[in-house]
Amino acid sequence: MSLLKIASIPAATVSPRSVVTEAVQLMNDKRVGAVAVIDNDALVGIFTERDVMIRVVQEERNPRETLVRDVMTSPVETASEKTTATEALALMLDRHLRHLPILGSKGQLLGILSTRNLLTNKVEDLENQLNSLDQFLLNDGPGG
Repeated sequence: MSLLKIASIPAATVSPRSVVTEAVQLMNDKRVGAVAVIDNDALVGIFTERDVMIRVVQEERNPRETLVRDVMTSPVETASEKTTATEALALMLDRHLRHLPILGSKGQLLGILSTRNLLTNKVEDLENQLNSLDQFLLNDGPGG
């Protein structure tokens, strides 16, 4: 299955010149834990809830004055649209990532995959398998 079927599309994005409060407001509005930082149509970073806590709150920076470019994570680990869900999960677990931008063949941002996306998809797959097994057992009644 394509990662694009389970990722957040379109990805929430901000400029590196945005202030932290703008990025956090967008994250809240979109109900996401990260925003891609885009400059001149290129992915230059990612700004996450973890960045807020470690680089803003812990360092006692003013979120109304701090620019995203000063507290974002960069460089960014990414996946391609051809990356499988299994490969993406392995990368995210190995690198301790909760969000993984997905880039197209020309480097354009296509979406952001989260561990929540992956887990929700896996639960749906397991539910479908369970329902199929239940149906199989019900159809194969006495004398089956």
